[in-house]
Amino acid sequence: MTYERFETLADAYGGDLRRWPEAEREAARALRDADPRAAVLLAEADGLDALLDAAPRPVASHVLREAVIASAAGVGLRSRRRGPGPLAWLSGAGWAAAACAGVVFGINLTSHLTADVQADAVLYQASLISADDTEVLGG
Repeated sequence: MTYERFETLADAYGGDLRRWPEAEREAARALRDADPRAAVLLAEADGLDALLDAAPRPVASHVLREAVIASAAGVGLRSRRRGPGPLAWLSGAGWAAAACAGVVFGINLTSHLTADVQADAVLYQASLISADDTEVLGG
């Protein structure tokens, strides 16, 4: 890792190497241990991280929020979060119809498959307990 790459990552991720991309951490540790400038850079980034962590988090007031919403509505923008639209029930109806079709198809497929198996079983059992074909047909 070059010092320039180290500097770029320190600017992006701060002084705590645990926040850095995992693929970059080992090379960053090696450069920090080998180059005193990198250690100084991390210490400076740690100081900036501490200041940012200590800074109060801004919270928008209700009045500001309502003013922004009114301004957006004034230029024709609408909220993305709305209740179910007029076609929402079609989506549920579509899922229900697909589920019913699956059940009907499954029952029909199963009955055809089991009919063949049942017919084979009946013929096999009949061959075990009934008269021989030569006796029935005369032979």
